[in-house]
Amino acid sequence: MPPLLPQALPRLITYYQTHHTVSSGDPISVLPLLQQPDCYLTHVILAAIHINEDPSGLTLNDHSPSHPRFETLWAEMRVMQASGVRVLGMLGGAAKGSFERLDITAATGTGNGAGAAGDGVDERFERYYGPLRDLVRERALDGLDLDVEEPMSLEGIIRLIDRLRADFGPSFLITLAPVAAAMLDAKRNLSGFDYEALEVMRGREIAWYNTQFYCGWGDCSNPAMYEMMLVKGWPAEKIVVGLVTNPKNGHGWVPWNMLASVLPVLVGRYPRFGGVMGWEYFNSLPGEESRPWEWAQVMSTLLRGRRTAVEGSATVEQSVREEAERREATREVDPDDEKGEGVVPVPNEFEYHSDGGQ
Repeated sequence: MPPLLPQALPRLITYYQTHHTVSSGDPISVLPLLQQPDCYLTHVILAAIHINEDPSGLTLNDHSPSHPRFETLWAEMRVMQASGVRVLGMLGGAAKGSFERLDITAATGTGNGAGAAGDGVDERFERYYGPLRDLVRERALDGLDLDVEEPMSLEGIIRLIDRLRADFGPSFLITLAPVAAAMLDAKRNLSGFDYEALEVMRGREIAWYNTQFYCGWGDCSNPAMYEMMLVKGWPAEKIVVGLVTNPKNGHGWVPWNMLASVLPVLVGRYPRFGGVMGWEYFNSLPGEESRPWEWAQVMSTLLRGRRTAVEGSATVEQSVREEAERREATREVDPDDEKGEGVVPVPNEFEYHSDGGQ
């Protein structure tokens, strides 16, 4: 197993939502992120937890988190944690409803914020929050990523953050996943509340922001947008640059030659650069479905501040792969490697809200 970086900056994070192949329903393993050379991952964010109309009907994508299909997943999450990678759960995302059910104004519909809170609102919050709290405790998650892609009040998100901190203590990681534009303009926002106001009021409780620089909400083909956030006053260590790992996963994929020009510059220019996150693991380039961990290898190289040379027709991913092959050739061969173990087939189709299998 390669050595892991300490829990320091810059972070390297992958979201893990597609857990099974569509064709066979076999688990898609994240353990190669520990087993392959030069993968210095710091965090895995397990997606997506949904709070449904039935308060007891919490789901991880389309199934109960205790469903037998997740036995391998939970075992692998424990291995990741034991190896120094911190595991968070992601709440919400593009499937709406989770935050509406936790909002402080949900039961009254008055939109008057904290002044609208009453026994009905409090009871509703407890009904929907309780199963989420229990899941975090049962699975010993290191934190929760709040991906609010539906209107929610500022008072509502503050109450949720305060409750998580009270229930799980100071070491529990609380992150949010705003679109990049929301960090510059409160009106260009999917969450409803103003992130600047939230940072002023509860910034001390928020570890960082998994900022979505894609799908028309941001651009990482050059450093300009990240630097605009710093000019606006955001701390460099709290802005993690979010990228799609494959054009199939959303608009705004940035080619490797551009990232090789941007990320080392940010690392070198800002010693407290917050890091990079990728949406999502299972089909990450350059290895795609058969070798998705190669994305983390490339990112590890770039986040160490080394701009991989692009000479002639060589590409960044080819350079990284050649380096991995060189390392492989110089170490003792494990007979099990020849069997192809650890190479997990995954589907060509991509399902954003669900892992697809039955």
